Amino acid sequence: MARQTALEGRRVTGPRGFPASRTARPFRGSRGIRRQLTVTPWLFLAPGLLIVGGFSLYPFLSTVAHSFTDARTLTAGRFVGGANYQELVHDALFWTGLRNSLLYVLGAVPLLVVLPLLLALLVQRQIPGIAFFRAAFYTPVVASVVVVGLVWVWLLDDRGLINALLEAVGFGRVGFLGDPWLLLLSAMAVTVWKGLGYYMIIYLAALADVPRELHEACAVDGAGPVRRFLTVTVPAVRSTMVLVAALSSVNAFKVFSEVYLMAGPTGGPGGEDTTLVMLVRQVGTGLSGRVGYASALSVVVFVLTLGLMLLVLRAQRREDG
Repeated sequence: MARQTALEGRRVTGPRGFPASRTARPFRGSRGIRRQLTVTPWLFLAPGLLIVGGFSLYPFLSTVAHSFTDARTLTAGRFVGGANYQELVHDALFWTGLRNSLLYVLGAVPLLVVLPLLLALLVQRQIPGIAFFRAAFYTPVVASVVVVGLVWVWLLDDRGLINALLEAVGFGRVGFLGDPWLLLLSAMAVTVWKGLGYYMIIYLAALADVPRELHEACAVDGAGPVRRFLTVTVPAVRSTMVLVAALSSVNAFKVFSEVYLMAGPTGGPGGEDTTLVMLVRQVGTGLSGRVGYASALSVVVFVLTLGLMLLVLRAQRREDG
């Protein structure tokens, strides 16, 4: 009895004079919880980090390392320093590929920035049957680029549908796939046609955040559709336009499938339509492929692509400033 009374007396007063609970125990698991808080996030990140490291980081570092060797498809090669980069500067095919890649950016990117915005403004209207046109405009995005390229080759061939229509209305045949410049322009048209729906969806998401009150206020002031487009729509989606310009610039600079399918593995007549990515494929494949030189070309393509993106973002910052 006396022992029970003593225990009850101990329970009455806890720390700082507060009553102590009968089930209270000293907390000794803070170190384990702290360890869990440190380790658990890395466990969630581990699968993604392994995938990125195995399929992106390691191939990139391996490409950089091979660019300083004379490795070939079946041989490891030896270290040659910057010899591949020196040879690259004197390679006429490299300058041809660089010219075509830059022309592709200059020709396709402005269209991919402006036309999808106009298309988004069109399909944004709530009119009967607009859902069908939205699906139709987006269909080329989900279509295989190989199928799209082959369809356009059939259309633009000397005996294709477009030349047949030109002959039917009294015009002569046009060598879309035989002239280097027409072939490059035709490939740009395919790229623009296939990318319209994708960038249209991005613009639709941006246009949904534009307040209707701004358009109504401009309409009250007497502004027409063109003026409302320039003073309300364009400033509201300017950041989205920069995003589209950056994405389309990278895709246009690294173009391969469209030109390869329409011009063939040799890059068109005399190789005049070869792009940088096509040149990497030509040099680095086959039993005698020059892996070291192709790796140097790949590193240059990466640096130029990164520089192109930085130029787009810098131009936007200057405009905002």
